[in-house]
Amino acid sequence: MPSLKDLRNRISSVKSTQKITSAMKMVAAAKLRRAQETAEAARPYADRMGRMLGSLAVSMKDHPGAPAMLVGTGKSDVHLVIVATADRGLCGSFNSSIVRDARRMMDEIERDGGTVKLVTIGRKANDQLRRQYADRVVEHYTDLDKPGLDFEKADAIARRVTEMFEAGEFDTCTIIFNQFKSIISQIVTRHQLIPFEATEADGDGESGNDEADAMGGAVYEAEPSSEEVLTELLPRNLAVQVFSALLENYASEQGARMSAMDNATRNAGEMIDRLTLNYNRARQAAITTELIEIISGAEAL
Repeated sequence: MPSLKDLRNRISSVKSTQKITSAMKMVAAAKLRRAQETAEAARPYADRMGRMLGSLAVSMKDHPGAPAMLVGTGKSDVHLVIVATADRGLCGSFNSSIVRDARRMMDEIERDGGTVKLVTIGRKANDQLRRQYADRVVEHYTDLDKPGLDFEKADAIARRVTEMFEAGEFDTCTIIFNQFKSIISQIVTRHQLIPFEATEADGDGESGNDEADAMGGAVYEAEPSSEEVLTELLPRNLAVQVFSALLENYASEQGARMSAMDNATRNAGEMIDRLTLNYNRARQAAITTELIEIISGAEAL
């Protein structure tokens, strides 16, 4: 049985840990509010750009002059998988859920005879995936949120991906990240970036036009031509989608860390209560033993 000194030291240690987790919870809560506002503000622009490009893509899909980023290379042998995690841990299953889904996707690709290339964003993705897929990692990015997550950093990643695609280094590109829903809910999401994949719209009505209905009731006419507009906007859309994914991921990270630190703080409180109870019982037992020894000695005299 632990001594009274051991129990006192343990209680003191757990209290120190509780102070740290409580402080981390408050920091994550402050960061979460800003990150959530930024992620939600970026969604309408990313969604609208996806709808507009999707509307143009409908008419250009079978066009012989369609951009390669729209129709792809005509094959799907080499897959570029972008795995976005955090640089730090202490956020529950946030990082492991993304890496687990990435492993599952890569296993499916290789089982079907495809080849995988990896771009990792965040130290946790790099650390966990390099153990098994070190030869597949072609690019690695860290500290994108320092001093702040901005569009230029996402644009740099998008430009590198575009260069690799134009050089014929891969056929399909998919990014895996956590989409923010709430503090306790983050959904692991796979979003195909290349070739361009139109997202479903939220339109309510039936316009009688398949193209319009598919894109939320809007048909876009492009000048000078759909081909030129797509050639210009598809790389820009790639950067927008990467930036949107990073914002969603950052908000999800803060939500997961806030939830994890809240649970850790409560668990530390429960452990302190149990240790304090054990300490009081041990102290009472020691006092009782001393009293019995004193009484027994007095009676012996």
